[in-house]
Amino acid sequence: MKVRLLDIAHARSGDKGDTANVGLIALRPEWYTVLDRYVTRDAVAKHFEGQITGSVIRFELPNLQALNFLLHGALDGGGTLSLKTDAQGKVYSTALLRLVVDVPDAEAATLGLPAAS
Repeated sequence: MKVRLLDIAHARSGDKGDTANVGLIALRPEWYTVLDRYVTRDAVAKHFEGQITGSVIRFELPNLQALNFLLHGALDGGGTLSLKTDAQGKVYSTALLRLVVDVPDAEAATLGLPAAS
């Protein structure tokens, strides 16, 4: 089943220099397993392909049912140097929530995940 992160998680983002920081928090504790399993570093890097020029680093925070991603090379030099509309990286959280993951039907049903519409 296709599942939108927007339906199962909340996100916040910010910046430091040329790096955007995105926190992804499960809306229900049992949904953290979906984030942990399917929102990989590679999936996030592919999702932001063409928007960031550096690496993606992922940190797991299971006690908070959250993941944290550092998106290097996301801000075209950072707030004081960039000509990007969002040089502080605030929109990266909204953009990550647009990611759709493919969860096996049985797992999705067990967890009560909402299907992408």
